[in-house]
Amino acid sequence: MQASKLSQTSSCCCCKCICWTVGLLVLLLGIVGATAGILYLVFKPKIPNYSVDSLRISDLRLNFDMTLYAKFDMKITANNPNKKIVIYYEKGGLLSVWYTNTKLCQGSIPKFYQGHQNMTKLDVSLTGKTQYGSTLMRTLQEQQQTGRIPLDLKIDAPVSIKLGRLKLRKMRILGDCLLMVNSLSTNNLISIKASNCKFRLKL
Repeated sequence: MQASKLSQTSSCCCCKCICWTVGLLVLLLGIVGATAGILYLVFKPKIPNYSVDSLRISDLRLNFDMTLYAKFDMKITANNPNKKIVIYYEKGGLLSVWYTNTKLCQGSIPKFYQGHQNMTKLDVSLTGKTQYGSTLMRTLQEQQQTGRIPLDLKIDAPVSIKLGRLKLRKMRILGDCLLMVNSLSTNNLISIKASNCKFRLKL
């Protein structure tokens, strides 16, 4: 009988511990959710975005080893539309230009601070070397005859975001811009006929 009472007491204690733990977790989740909701209402965060202002191809040639070398010079605008949020762009940010599933070139996004409701102009030089260059060059030349060449600009920018005095952990801004250009002629300003961009934050 005594052993049975001890077993019942032990089970009761375990149930109380589980109930307390579950209750505490629910309370913590509620506090976190409420805090996130308040921060959202106060700061009304918007995802930063980018636009391509101009594109110039400095070099696009077939090497002796049959690789395709590309050098693009791009002017872009980074836009922070937030009224109460500032952005610290960290080292390691990259822009890359792709044709179908082939990366033509890439370049580094500089480290900089961007205040609230600020638009920052950036000059980025992108270089790259691609295998199977002869096939790719032939495809690009055929596409150029149509006057509509699809390029995919990918953005990967590590940033730290500051809400008022609260600086959050580092995250990444990921972007994908589908560009339609009229030509890939070197040393000429390329006309961007269409641009469709999507952006998201990755924690």
